[in-house]
Parts: sequence; C-alpha cells; structure tokens
Amino acid sequence: MTASVRPGPRERLLLAAQELTYTHGVGVGVDSLLKAAGVARRSLYEHFGGKDGLIAEVLRRSTAEDVAKYRATMDAAGDDPRTRLLAVVDQLGRIAAGPDFHGCRYLAADLALTDREHPGHEVTRTYRRTLHGLFTDEFTTLGHPRPDFAADQLLILVDGLLASGAARPEDRPPAVAARELAEHIVDAGLPAAATEDPTAAP
Repeated sequence: MTASVRPGPRERLLLAAQELTYTHGVGVGVDSLLKAAGVARRSLYEHFGGKDGLIAEVLRRSTAEDVAKYRATMDAAGDDPRTRLLAVVDQLGRIAAGPDFHGCRYLAADLALTDREHPGHEVTRTYRRTLHGLFTDEFTTLGHPRPDFAADQLLILVDGLLASGAARPEDRPPAVAARELAEHIVDAGLPAAATEDPTAAP
C-alpha cells in the first residue's frame, strides 16, 4: 500500500482559504487561515507574498472550477442553445436553494475588497468576461438579434439570483421568478418557433 501524501503548505493554504473565504468572507483573519492550513506565517509570504496574493489566487482557482461547471451544465443539456442557457439558470436556482449556499463568492469579494487596486478585482472581472463570452456564443448560435446585450442581461440575472438566494427567502425562493425572466431574455426578438422547448411533450 502507498501512504497518502499530505499536501504541501501552498496547497493547504489554498484549500483552507478557499473554504474560509466562502463561508466567512475575504475578511477572514490571517491567523484563522494559518491555523486551518496548519502552516507558519512564513509560508503565506513565501508562496503568495501576503494575504492579498492568497485571496487573488483563491479567486483564480475558484473561477476556473466554476467556469468548468458552467460548461458542464450546458453540455449536459444537449446542443440546443436555448435549452443550454436555461439549464444554467435552473442549476443556479438549485444551488442557491441548497443548505450550504452562502452567496456568490465573487460578488461578496468585490464588495468586501474596497481597494480597487486589489488583485482580486482583476480576477473577478476576467471571470465575468469569460461567462459573458460563453453566454454570447450561445445567444449567437441561437440567432438572437442582440447576443452581446442579451449576455449582459443574463449576467445581471445570474447575479440577482445568487444574491437573492443568499438572503434565503423561504417564503419566496427566487428560482421560479429567475427562470421566467431568463426565458424573456432568451426569447426576446426570436421567431415563435425558435422559443418552443424541444424537450416538451407534444
């Protein structure tokens, strides 16, 4: 049998920070991060140059994972671009209703990092540009008359859905309203035949 290898200090810091900054926000203290990772303060500065560098790297890792999840959700929905876009909203609705949901990591970081020059902001901007590109490609394939603008609208809807879900409105969960709004965005300006759900029963 091969003994399991414990991750090194850099990886432990990333894992601890990825969890703690999501559950407690990016304002979590350095001492808490070091304790959770089981590393000395020296490791933080050797690998990341300080907490700001660690936060930026955690956001970078998280965005790569989340973009992959967006792609997987759309691919699992099939080839029809309308179905693929709505599948994203449906999946986010399910995530936002989950017991472990603490809101959008990226919205929270942008609000908490008041220094506009913090390196984390460029990571979140890049993430949003990537999502915008994914959505624009789908709207273009769909034949939407304003694919770039529709992607803007869908991004705003995604932000709103995740922000509303973080408030845990048990009496009025946002998923249903978000789905209907998403349909309006996706179907705007399309011929009636293009808006029919290909998965619906005849």
